[in-house]
Amino acid sequence: MDEQAPADERILQAALRRFAVDGLSAPLRRVAEDAGVSAGLIIHHYGSRGKLLEACDQRTLEVTRTEKAGLLARGSGQLLAQLAQTEQYAPVVGYVLRRLQAGGPLAIQLVEDFATSAVDYLADGERAGTITPSRDPQGRAEVLTEMALGALLLQLPAQREHLDLEELPAWLREYTQRIIGPLLEIYTIPLLTDRSMLDAYLATTAGPDPTPSPPTTGERP
Repeated sequence: MDEQAPADERILQAALRRFAVDGLSAPLRRVAEDAGVSAGLIIHHYGSRGKLLEACDQRTLEVTRTEKAGLLARGSGQLLAQLAQTEQYAPVVGYVLRRLQAGGPLAIQLVEDFATSAVDYLADGERAGTITPSRDPQGRAEVLTEMALGALLLQLPAQREHLDLEELPAWLREYTQRIIGPLLEIYTIPLLTDRSMLDAYLATTAGPDPTPSPPTTGERP
């Protein structure tokens, strides 16, 4: 935590970590202790626990949008840079795990917000020439978001009552190293050798697909 940051920023950083460690019901006094402020100052800046959680949600969305947009715009160099700094994302990942674990309307809203953000940064990638255009941008973004968050939720850390942020960075690095190769293969080399199943599906639902057919050599256009 940046001790020189304004009080509201220290509170937000402390909240992300504390909610990740102890869950969303963690006492606000513990957040205040972590941030080096009084509990009353949390209420002064954020008004309530609910508003503080909303601020945490927005920070996770901002981090995700910034990192994904940078990755899609700058390619492999940015990927390597992000992999080298995996540990810094531990509080955000831990918080998202807790939010999903808690369930309910707020968790659903966070997933929807992640999908909306994904539509935007995937569109940025299309304009940068690093992402293939989609016949259904919204649907693609929703599926990718649900797959990514669902995979996180299945992992062991989300099942613990107390999440050790000292252990989470090592777990996050191991998890990333395990999935990045298969994910990049899926995203860059089509799993299916042709689009016959997609065409058959579209023929029975929405009619002909307006997007051009990709090459059948296993490479994307």
